[in-house]
Amino acid sequence: MKMSDASDSRHRFGQDSELMAEQFLLAKGYRIVARNLRTQLGELDIVAEDNGVLVFIEVKGRATDAFGGALLAVNRRKQAKLVKLASQYLARHHVSDRPCRFDVVLVHGLPSSGGRIEHLQNAFDASESGLSA
Repeated sequence: MKMSDASDSRHRFGQDSELMAEQFLLAKGYRIVARNLRTQLGELDIVAEDNGVLVFIEVKGRATDAFGGALLAVNRRKQAKLVKLASQYLARHHVSDRPCRFDVVLVHGLPSSGGRIEHLQNAFDASESGLSA
């Protein structure tokens, strides 16, 4: 397999995982506000609303359980980056005085074979990441 084939395969796996996570969230009553928002800082996978709360959602796909669960998938450095991205989103969209939280959705296994989803609501607090939103 060529390097570009492996990269394409990983990209497809990531896209499939995000689609599966989105469908899972919609079934739970979330309203998707935005997907794959890219900035110079990085990317927000999903921004959604859940009962009036603006939720910034990081999606991680894992073909195997070799790398641990959702808590291990988003370390402190990644949390700090997500807080910065969320702050940037809030500023650009002139959002203030609105409750927000960070969720992590982990897709275990191949989405094509109906992988298992682990959803960690309020996975971390902005202050725990070493930054304030």
